[in-house]
Amino acid sequence: GEVDPGVQLFAKAEWFNPGGSVKDRPALNMILEGERNGGLNRDKIIIDATSGNTGIAYAMIGAALGYRVKLALPANASAERKRILQVFGVDLIFTDPLEGTDGAQSLVKNIVAETPHQYFYPDQYNNPANWQAHYKTTGVEIFEQTGARITHFVAGLGTTGTFVGIARRLKELNPGIQCISFQPDSPLHGLEGLKHLATALVPGIYDTKLADENLEISTEEAHLMSKRLAKEEGLLVGPSSAAAMVASMRVAQSLHEGTIVTIFADDGTRYLSEKFWDS
Repeated sequence: GEVDPGVQLFAKAEWFNPGGSVKDRPALNMILEGERNGGLNRDKIIIDATSGNTGIAYAMIGAALGYRVKLALPANASAERKRILQVFGVDLIFTDPLEGTDGAQSLVKNIVAETPHQYFYPDQYNNPANWQAHYKTTGVEIFEQTGARITHFVAGLGTTGTFVGIARRLKELNPGIQCISFQPDSPLHGLEGLKHLATALVPGIYDTKLADENLEISTEEAHLMSKRLAKEEGLLVGPSSAAAMVASMRVAQSLHEGTIVTIFADDGTRYLSEKFWDS
C-alpha cells in the first residue's frame, strides 16, 4: 500500500547503545536502582530471566562493574545471543523453548526462593525501574528529536517497559500523541523479545490504559520486512524491529499526515544464524 507524502516515519536505532540494544537503558537503570536501595552489593549475583537482549546488557554492565551474572533464557534464543552471553562470562541456564520467557521466569523465581540472600533479582517484567528508564530518557529524546512534531508512537510489547515508559512520557508532553502497541498474533511465534499477552504471564509493569490501539503482527510479515529493509533500505535489523516497521506502515497507511516514531530494538547481526534469511 501507498503512504501519503504528508506522513513521515522515523525509527530510533537503539542498537547504537553500547550493548547493542534498547535493553541497555532498563538494565542499567535497574542495576543502579539496586545499588541505590541496597538490594545489590558485591556479594550478590545478578539473576534474571531474559530472551537475550536484557541479559546481554546485564552481562556487559556486570562485567564492567564487577558483578557476577546468572541468567535463564529459552534454549531457542539465537546462537549469537548465547555466544555473546558466554563471552561476557555469564552463568547460563537454558529453559524449555515452548515455555518462552515465562518458563525462564518461573525457574529464576525458584532459584531465588531457595537462597534469596545470594541473589539480586531485578525482575525486569515487574520492576518499575524498567519503564522509568524510558520515561527518563527515550521518551524525552523522541519528543526533542522530532522537534515536538511526533503525532504517533509505535512500539512492541515484551516486558512492556519500552512502550509503557515512552507512552507515559509522551502523553504528559502532549496528550494528543497516539500511542500504538503491537504484539505477535499467536502464542507460537518467532519474534524474540515480544510476548503474545493473551497467552503469557502479563508483566506487572504493563498498563492496559496507555495504548490507543493494539496491533497484531505475524512472524512471517516481520521476517519478510527484515529482508526488505536490508535489500531496499540498507538497514539490517532484528525481527522485532522489522515487526515495528510492519506496524508503523499499517499506521502510516491510515493517515493523511503525521509524524510516526517507532523503536528499532536491535540490529540483524544477532540473528544471522536464523533460517528465515534464506527462505
